[in-house]
Amino acid sequence: MPEAQVPASQGSIMDREGLQALLDVLTSRGFGVVGPRVRDEAVVYEPIRNVADLPEGWTDRQDGGRYRLERREDRALFGYAVGPHSWKQFLFPSRQRLWQARRTETGLEFLEEPSRDERWAFLGVRACELCAIAIQDRVFLGGVHRDRSYAERRQRVFVVAVQCAEPSGTCFCVSMQAGPKATCGFDLALTELLHAGSHRFLVEAGSRVGQEVLAAIPHRPANEDERRAAEKVTALAAARMGRTLETRGIRELLQSHPEHPRWEEVASRCLSCGNCTMVCPTCFCSTVEDHSDLSGKHTERMRLWDSCFTLGFSYLHGGSVRKEIRSRYRQWMTHKLSTWFDQFGSSGCVGCGRCITWCPVGIDITEEARAMRSSLPEETAHV
Repeated sequence: MPEAQVPASQGSIMDREGLQALLDVLTSRGFGVVGPRVRDEAVVYEPIRNVADLPEGWTDRQDGGRYRLERREDRALFGYAVGPHSWKQFLFPSRQRLWQARRTETGLEFLEEPSRDERWAFLGVRACELCAIAIQDRVFLGGVHRDRSYAERRQRVFVVAVQCAEPSGTCFCVSMQAGPKATCGFDLALTELLHAGSHRFLVEAGSRVGQEVLAAIPHRPANEDERRAAEKVTALAAARMGRTLETRGIRELLQSHPEHPRWEEVASRCLSCGNCTMVCPTCFCSTVEDHSDLSGKHTERMRLWDSCFTLGFSYLHGGSVRKEIRSRYRQWMTHKLSTWFDQFGSSGCVGCGRCITWCPVGIDITEEARAMRSSLPEETAHV
C-alpha cells in the first residue's frame, strides 16, 4: 500500500528507455509487473516485462454496449481509456480458497490458507482506478473486521499511475471528482508527452519508495514547458468527457423514489446478466461455496465474486427477496450512488464508464439518473 504522500516534486523527465529501466528496476526488486496489453481485441491487465508488451499505437472507442480498438496515428503507449479489466482482480480475486479440511486417523484437520508473498507493481493505473482502489480499501480494511487476504495483497503493491489523456465516450470521472488527474494514492505517476516526434514521460513521485525507484532510473528535471504540457494533457481530457452525471441531490433522489416508474422501464431492457458488476472496479459482492471430494476425506470453502443481479443473491429461507429485475437494478443503482455513503462515506461510483460500455443492451447509469430527475418537479429533483 502506498505510504503517506510526499510533497509534490516539480517532476522529472524520462524517455522510452527510462520506462524500460523502470520495469527492470521493479522486477529486480521482486515485483511482478502487471500492465496493459492487447488480447482478444481489448486492452487487458496482465503480466508484462518489456515496453514492447504495451498497447503501442492503440486507442479504444466506447459507447453504450460498444467497445472496439483502433489504430492511432502516433506511438502512444497509454493512448486508451480503460478496458474490461480492473485492478480488483489482483487484490480481490474472483475465485479464492478460504480454507480446507481433511479427515485423518486422529480426527478432522483444518488447514488455513497460507499467507501469500507475491508482490505486484501495477503499471498504468488511471485516476478513477486509484479512487476505486481507495474505495475498496474502505470496504475491506475499514472498521473492525479487516479482510486479511486483501490486506496482505494490498500492502505489497507498488502503484505506477498514468495520467489520463484519452477519456472514452462513456467516461464521467469529472462528475464523480475521480479524475482525470491522479493526485494521490500512487508511488509514481507518469504523464505521456508526445510532441514533434519526441516521446517522453513526466514522472512524479508520490511516496518514499517511489522516490527510491525514480532515483534508480535515468531521468532529468522537467523544465517549465514540459510541466505546462503535462498539465495540458489532463486539462484537455477533462474537457472531453463522454458523459456527465449530476450528483447534486442524487443520494436523496434515489432513496426517496423507490417506486419511480423509471425502475420498471429500465427493467424491461435489463438482462440481469451481472456484466456491470463484474467489470465495476468497486463492486465487492461475493458468495461462498463448499466442495467435498467423493471419498468424504477432503473439503474446502471457496469465495467467488457474486452479483446483486443474480436471483439467488438475495435468497433467504423461502425464496429470494428481490425476485424482479426491477428491484435488482434499483438495489444496484441506489446502493452505488446513494446508500454507499451511509456504509462507507463516499459514492461507490468513480465514473469509469465500464458498466455502460460492457452492458449488452447499453443501459446507461447517467441517463437513468437524468431521466428520473427530469421527470420530477424542479423543487424535488435537487433536494
